[in-house]
Amino acid sequence: MQANGLIVRAPDGEIRVRPRLAADPAELGPQDAVLVCTKVPALGSVARAIGPLLGPETPVAFVTNGIPWWYYASHGGAEEGRRVPEADPGDLVWDLVGPARAIGGVIYSACAQPEPGVTQVASASSKLIIGEPDNTRSDRALALAGLFKAGGLPCSVSEKIRVEVWAKLLNNLLSGPICSLNRRTMRDSLADPVVRAAATQLVEEGIAIAAAMGQPIPGGAPERIEMAAQIHHKPSILQDLEAGRPMEVDALFQVPLRLAREKGVPAPMLALTVALMAQVAEAAGLYQPAEGAGPLRPAA
Repeated sequence: MQANGLIVRAPDGEIRVRPRLAADPAELGPQDAVLVCTKVPALGSVARAIGPLLGPETPVAFVTNGIPWWYYASHGGAEEGRRVPEADPGDLVWDLVGPARAIGGVIYSACAQPEPGVTQVASASSKLIIGEPDNTRSDRALALAGLFKAGGLPCSVSEKIRVEVWAKLLNNLLSGPICSLNRRTMRDSLADPVVRAAATQLVEEGIAIAAAMGQPIPGGAPERIEMAAQIHHKPSILQDLEAGRPMEVDALFQVPLRLAREKGVPAPMLALTVALMAQVAEAAGLYQPAEGAGPLRPAA
């Protein structure tokens, strides 16, 4: 990236930029805002590294998949302050960055990285949704969204960011286990009526889990299946498997399964496909099941 800058190749053209880059965050100093877009397994190392970027009021937007580490911050009720250990082992992000700085985010964009510093965007349109854990339309979230929109990326501020988290997670539940098992795109996978029926059940189970968590998702499984059937793209967790990168099995799949058990929601298809995918990931050396994983624990 130092040599060539950052390159984005999208259906509507190519973008080349040369941002200021540094291997050591201390070279950059405090920033107005920080955006974290790594996979969940890397969040601990991010939390240990970004301290020099954080001024007294610097927000940190976490654009990640799965149930995020901050999920129970400003949640209210009996679950206020719970941790999600699969997304933040040892509470590193919670303790070193802190929920007061956190802005949640989900991204809809089908991308691949053919080489370092190059992003290939397959989707005709992309969008970013951000939101505060306390569901307010804060000035800092609105300012951050404005910067993205000015740069050409549609970005909205949601007052129900947990609903958005679950809505995006449904796409992951639909595509991740199936495509990791057959190593095919969603379009190719859903061309088989048996696979399509299994995918429909995965989405229905995910909708039921979200509803039990108090986050009802608009729309039904058929609409999501039909949209996914048009996507000739390998989901990112399959890209990780093929590239030999750590796979986000826990935050994306094991946590929703655990929540289903806590809420008494049957999810047999999700349990089966996730168990098979976890075996594939473990056999590839890209996933280590947590030892003695129990229910989501309350804050100390």
